[in-house]
Amino acid sequence: MNKDIFLTNSYGGKKEKFQPIDENNIKMYVCGPTVYDDPHIGNARPLVVFDLLYKVLKCKYGNGKVTYVRNITDIDDKIIQSANEKKISIKDLTTEINNNFQEDCNYLICEKPSFQPKATENIKEMIEMISILVKKGFAYESVNHVYFEVNKFKDYGKLSNKKIDDLISGSRVEVSSNKKNAEDFVLWKPSNEDEPSWTSPWGKGRPGWHLECSAMSKKYLGDKFDIHGGGRDLLFPHHENEIAQSCCANGTETFSNYWVHNGFITQSNEKMSKSQGNILKISDFKENVNGQVLRLALISAHYRQPLDWNDKLLEESQKTIDKWYNSYIELDKPKLISDDDLYPLYDDLNTPKYIANLHKLYEISQSGNLEDKKVFVSACNFVGLLTETKEEWNNFKKNKSTLSNELIEIKIKERNKARDDKNYELADKIRNELLEKGVQIEDKDGKTSWKFK
Repeated sequence: MNKDIFLTNSYGGKKEKFQPIDENNIKMYVCGPTVYDDPHIGNARPLVVFDLLYKVLKCKYGNGKVTYVRNITDIDDKIIQSANEKKISIKDLTTEINNNFQEDCNYLICEKPSFQPKATENIKEMIEMISILVKKGFAYESVNHVYFEVNKFKDYGKLSNKKIDDLISGSRVEVSSNKKNAEDFVLWKPSNEDEPSWTSPWGKGRPGWHLECSAMSKKYLGDKFDIHGGGRDLLFPHHENEIAQSCCANGTETFSNYWVHNGFITQSNEKMSKSQGNILKISDFKENVNGQVLRLALISAHYRQPLDWNDKLLEESQKTIDKWYNSYIELDKPKLISDDDLYPLYDDLNTPKYIANLHKLYEISQSGNLEDKKVFVSACNFVGLLTETKEEWNNFKKNKSTLSNELIEIKIKERNKARDDKNYELADKIRNELLEKGVQIEDKDGKTSWKFK
């Protein structure tokens, strides 16, 4: 059995054997949250995916030999806008959202990274990196802004595998008369009087988002490291810009050797987004759905593939874990998992195949053999499942629905639309589906309310 780890590297688009720079110090950086609003289920996927990769790397190389850094972006235009809309201070907003984020990570049974640096605590390093880029001629100052000059970096676009003109077309490139070229991106910008600011050679202001990750990864992992991860939506422009500014500032040909991106979560095959109005926050699930259920649902598809979020997915995950608890036993220490059972995770985090192996191990464990049960529970524990006692599991699932509050609201909207369209058969079907899941709805005075039975 091949014990090597293979990962699909977005830089080249191929599955490659993972060869670390230093086997005694594996380094991984993953883009963390911008703390302007509570995390949604789309944010949950990279949390679980890279938590799993962290576990696999530690299993292969040793607990103390993997450094996992996940940043907290606590200064950004979105944060300023959100704080203004909520009429609270930026500090209060970012503290609240960051606390909620950490609670969500615990709920999803994610381990803490080695480091979780905040952008605001690393401004000095950011100013130093910008100064280097200006000095080397890769960046320029214009009207108290500093921009990275994209055409100075010959490899720009290689991660996205597109030319600059293609990348700019249809993307969210900031239009500004301050820039030499449309594709140039901001490294430093001036702040308004009521906005957070820091003193710099270019005036009082704040760093650009892309620059933050480059400076923090350099501080904790050095000029180049092994793995950079994040959602597929960050591939361009965020990760493309990170490569450009980091390679130019650090004087290296590479920044991260492996780029790993997870696919989107969709609902009815549409990407979850605020504009679509189909965002489901992680916190919406906490009251009624056990974190293990969400975790299993999130790894049910291969991390690179889209994952369509629906009621059936949660129901199946709930039933699976409920069944697996029939073989639960408390372990003094984990049983060694065989290479055959672990191999799917070494092969580009093939979680569907690993889950298939768990089903097989469960069937074997049903013979009643204590050692078989130990192997099964250990294999589940490795991916963050069966982490509670059977009593804790049963207490939580009692009288709980597998539907989040927000998903219930979406279902009610679908029912109301069906009634407006005089499609009473569909409306009744939705009502009955909700009722089966413990949700009772009531129509009164032209409004629909609901409650758990």
